[in-house]
Parts: sequence; C-alpha cells; structure tokens
Amino acid sequence: MEAEIKTHIGVDESGKGDFFGPLVIAGVLTDEQNAKYFTELGMKDSKKLSDKKILYYAQEIKKLAPHSVIAISNGRYNELYSNIKNLNKLLAWGHARAIENILEKNTCEYALSDQFGDESLIKNALMKNGRSIRLEQMVRAESDIAVAAASILARAAFVQKMEAMENTYGLKFPKGCSGLVKTAAAEFISKYGKDRLKEVCKTHFKTYNEV
Repeated sequence: MEAEIKTHIGVDESGKGDFFGPLVIAGVLTDEQNAKYFTELGMKDSKKLSDKKILYYAQEIKKLAPHSVIAISNGRYNELYSNIKNLNKLLAWGHARAIENILEKNTCEYALSDQFGDESLIKNALMKNGRSIRLEQMVRAESDIAVAAASILARAAFVQKMEAMENTYGLKFPKGCSGLVKTAAAEFISKYGKDRLKEVCKTHFKTYNEV
C-alpha cells in the first residue's frame, strides 16, 4: 500500500464500544524513519497488546512522532451526542480534529483511518488546514503502522482516564458492555445516585436504560 512508504497520518479511536469512560481519538504522523522503528519495536493494533505494552509504546510514539490525542469526557460526549445524534458523525468530527491539530505544525498530503460510516463525513468536518489532504478509509486499517500507532495512543489515554475515574469515584469500572458493567453501574447508582451516572458512561447505550 502506498501509505506505507509515504509520510502519512493514521487516525484511530478507543472507547467507542465501552459503556464507561471517554471516547478517545488519536492521530499520528509517521515517516520512513519512525515507521521503521515502530515496526521493529513490534507495534500493532492496540487490541492485540497488553495495557502495559500499550503504555510503554505510547511514550515512544510521543517522543518520536507528531501526534494529537483528543479525549472526550463522558459529560462532553453525552452533550455532543445529544446534539449530533449520530456516532459516526461524532467520530468523524474527532478524526478531523486530530488531523487538523497535526497539520497545524506539519505538512502531509495523505491520511488513513479505519472504516466507519461514509468517508465524506470526515472530509466535511475538516477545516482549512485539512481540506487539501487526501483521505482514505480502509477496513482493518490498523495493519498500517501509522493507524496502529494512533490506536495505541488512543488506548493508552483511555486506560489512563479509566484509572483516573476509578480513583475519583472509588469504584472499578469494567471495560466493554458485559454483565459486569451493569453490576458496576448499579453500584455507582447506589453510591452516587442515578442522576450522576451520566458523568461516567455513554447515555445512548441501551445499558443506560437497563440499569
């Protein structure tokens, strides 16, 4: 794929399928040099890595590559979602912001993201910096090193935010959407009341109404 030899931006997100915790979108600009190093280190899609590896890799990426991490807290996420009412549009807005942030100080002509929704959604959300960039979406784009690096940065931020939330509320917040999640939500409600549940979860998930 031509993106592998060119300097390009990869974009990916974390937290999309998790009831608790933020939505994090990250972008990473790789060139021939840092892409080679990241590949040699063994970086790949964050879903195939342990949290410990992810946090180590994230430090390396931040040292060597222009990047942008956008963490949308649950309060802000629920507000945005109630205005936009479409997860793909919300993702597109975040992907566009990550690309824009990187382009503020770097030039790049190509960006790649994982396939979700219509490609035009991200294009329409791009501002002046990103209008001229060539943007592609690809199924399983994490096989591309820039997208893999972005998925690692997004997951690292997600893991850290979840830990911070657990410290703040003194509760464990399981990842995903399993039965454990409902138990934790019930525990949260008994401790803080149901009105505050929206501070820690995504309210459009059906789990929200179930608990």
